Amino acid sequence: MVQDFKPVWAVGLMTGTVLDGNIDVALLKTDGETVDAFGAYTLAPYPRPTRDLLEETLAAARKWNFEGPEPKIFAEAEKVLTEAQSEAVRSLVEAEGMSMADIGIVGFHGQSVLHRAPTKTRFGDTRQLGDGALMSRILDCKVAYDFRTADVRAGGQGAPLSAGYHEALLKSLDTSGKTAVLNLGGVANVTWWDGAERLIAFDTGPANAPLNDFMKENGLGEMDRDGALALSGTADEARLSKLLEHPYLAAPYPKSLDRFDFSSAMAEGLDPATGAATLTAFTAAAVGKALDRLPVRPSRLVVCGGGRRNPAIMAMLETRAGVEAVPAEAVGWRGDAIEAECFAFLAVRALRGLPFSYPTTTGVPEPMTGGRIIG
Repeated sequence: MVQDFKPVWAVGLMTGTVLDGNIDVALLKTDGETVDAFGAYTLAPYPRPTRDLLEETLAAARKWNFEGPEPKIFAEAEKVLTEAQSEAVRSLVEAEGMSMADIGIVGFHGQSVLHRAPTKTRFGDTRQLGDGALMSRILDCKVAYDFRTADVRAGGQGAPLSAGYHEALLKSLDTSGKTAVLNLGGVANVTWWDGAERLIAFDTGPANAPLNDFMKENGLGEMDRDGALALSGTADEARLSKLLEHPYLAAPYPKSLDRFDFSSAMAEGLDPATGAATLTAFTAAAVGKALDRLPVRPSRLVVCGGGRRNPAIMAMLETRAGVEAVPAEAVGWRGDAIEAECFAFLAVRALRGLPFSYPTTTGVPEPMTGGRIIG
């Protein structure tokens, strides 16, 4: 391990499982322990055909379910998304008056198409599409990729990996343990740090994925924009009570979810407004149950991910999870950039051989690094 490591500019990439059509790209100057400077970030949209291809790929992945040879569509989708994300990196770097020679490493998360948590009788499995070697050739730059496999092979959950970066952000915000970080992507995950040694992170339940799918299935658009539909309805409390008996919510951490472990079927048979309100209420109430499991229940959540833009979810976090919920921007963070920044940060940690999986975050036997580096 390099002891005297000067901060480098790294680029982080993230595309979420909700397929909102964007590649999140962020520049970060870091030594993998603290943040030296926040660079530019952007949301680079995928062309519609690429989004459609990824939707097909996700459907094929669910049918495959780690049984037999991978679907042929994986290779096609991997090439298309790697080329698109490489172009997004170059565009951002050059727009900042920099060149790829100024970049120490790119953190390429890739597109998660399937994730299976471990059980007592078997290791988990995970698949992110992303050809790190191809990206390295295109950009002529070091690339860290395949961040989750080593964790899973060691018996970990493979997720969430963001805890170490959330801790770095909390160091300059609140070291009391009273503030936790909630990420609302396709799945929701929480990070809690006591300001000293204890760092805990796990998936709390679903976030935007079931609601987005419900909207699409009912011909109501891609998402419940501004929480309008949920706010116009009332949750089905009887249905919600049953949903909250799901064994995942009572299971001890560390624990993780696939994007499809909780689906839009939770709202089956409900009218659109009631369905949207019920799914939203379930996301918030599941977060509340997660907070109850922490060593100290936080009084404030800093919310990142697309879900922070949904006023219905944010309001229900207050009423159903019993916690103050503020968007990342309220504390000076960049809510759209955090996940991409995280993979820039993790890429530098991988470069240095520093750990980013821990027994209390993914369940690995001991702290360990991960990712493959090429270039």
